[in-house]
Amino acid sequence: MKKILILYPHFPPSNLAGVHRARLFAQHLPAFGWEPTILTVHEKFYEEKLDYNLEKLLPPALRILKVNAIPLGKRRLIGDIGIRGFFQLNKEAKRLIKNEKFHFLYIPIPSFYCALLGRLLHRTTIIKYGIDYIDPWVHHFPGSEKIFSRHWLSSKLAKFLEPIAIKNVSLITGVAEGYYQPVLDRNPHLKNIVTGAMPYGAEIKDHQMAATITPEKFIFEKSEQKFQFVYAGAMLPKAYEPLERIFKSISANKDFYKAIEFHFIGTGKTPNDTNGYNIKPLAEKYNLFNEIIFEYPARIPYLDVLMHLEIADAVFVLGSTEPHYTPSKVYQGILSKKPLFAVLHKQSTAVAVIKDSNAGNILTYDGEKDLDLIEANFEFSITNFLNFYKTFNPNNVFGTALPLQRLLNLITLSDFAPLVSWSVIFFELGLFACIFATNKYIRRFFLFLGIFFHFGILITHGLVAFFFSMCAALILYLDFENAVFNRIKLLLGNIKRHRSLKLSIIKSSSHGNK
Repeated sequence: MKKILILYPHFPPSNLAGVHRARLFAQHLPAFGWEPTILTVHEKFYEEKLDYNLEKLLPPALRILKVNAIPLGKRRLIGDIGIRGFFQLNKEAKRLIKNEKFHFLYIPIPSFYCALLGRLLHRTTIIKYGIDYIDPWVHHFPGSEKIFSRHWLSSKLAKFLEPIAIKNVSLITGVAEGYYQPVLDRNPHLKNIVTGAMPYGAEIKDHQMAATITPEKFIFEKSEQKFQFVYAGAMLPKAYEPLERIFKSISANKDFYKAIEFHFIGTGKTPNDTNGYNIKPLAEKYNLFNEIIFEYPARIPYLDVLMHLEIADAVFVLGSTEPHYTPSKVYQGILSKKPLFAVLHKQSTAVAVIKDSNAGNILTYDGEKDLDLIEANFEFSITNFLNFYKTFNPNNVFGTALPLQRLLNLITLSDFAPLVSWSVIFFELGLFACIFATNKYIRRFFLFLGIFFHFGILITHGLVAFFFSMCAALILYLDFENAVFNRIKLLLGNIKRHRSLKLSIIKSSSHGNK
């Protein structure tokens, strides 16, 4: 098994969203022949609130190595954990790569400054490295127009450092293609490297774990008189314009929403600030706060978020005016088995995810130029969603049961997957060819084989009507002598006679007792 070193300065018990990216990579890489080791900064140097329940989600055998970092300090001169732990991470990574012969170094960002470690370690150890864009590094920072401001400096620094970090990169991935495509456009020498878009995803085991934990207190109470949406997670800077159009639409007809509540959780300015409201000022502007719109700014533990999704009636997903943004909360919402109502840029990859899974309804728009459409169509979209909710069945979203998925993964994730795919095609052609067979035993053999095959499809995909229609077709075309039909008829007749005999015995016994 090849060895991969995942360098990410935040890891459970950190409660930041990015830790789940590295966690899920580490959980599933062994299935693809890679043995992961996590190199991170010790949690005593984190500034966010710790969530030790997250450690329960880690694979028991996962190797995690932790280094020290520069303490935060009272004045918080340096906040970024990637800067504070830069030299310690570099030292330990170099030791591991040289002594343990790692095959690959993988660095999810942010912290963006950790990407520089890839170039540095490649130069000193010749290891190949990849960078995973959880967020774009070079992009427009709100407020960066003001010269010498913090955002202006961050923007200039990003443009200067990113080309240095990616000069010798072998792999670039991202949550969506839009996260890294501008990187390739700015750096033509990277056009031949391996790239790939991998959404955040989610893990069904997280929801199963959440079901075993009882939170100290739910942020809001479940109400039978209210239809309650939950939005859980940070707000992007370019999501506020769509949100304001939504609030404006709601305020125009508040009576329509009197039985609806939107609960925003963890949307504050900083993770731990219970008074860092971002949604409240906008909701108060349209007289909606604590009536239709509710906000709880502080970030709550990840498993608590999943439990709040469970008690909600539906999940609300709000995108950004940027087309590349793919909200990770889409996958959490789907696995919560609650319907999703989403307002997304029409080019967001989350649109296809929701449509293909039949997990909810979407109001799409085309960026900043199309914001009026949100305001005009929001009420209509909510009405459609409430009708969708009445017939929503989570069983139509999910596929096979977990044990069967594991069995199927042995086939679909193996090197024999193409052979299995082509064998199905040849098998169906064989069934068709049996129509012309003159030997009744060959026809009968393929008849039962075909029924068994389509029964497997029934079990795997739940296609009941398809199974019976195919069985009927197989019997009609392959059972020329009606042997199977006659046997079924005989079996049903025997069952009927058995029931009649049983009833007559019971009646005779009752007369004898009298």
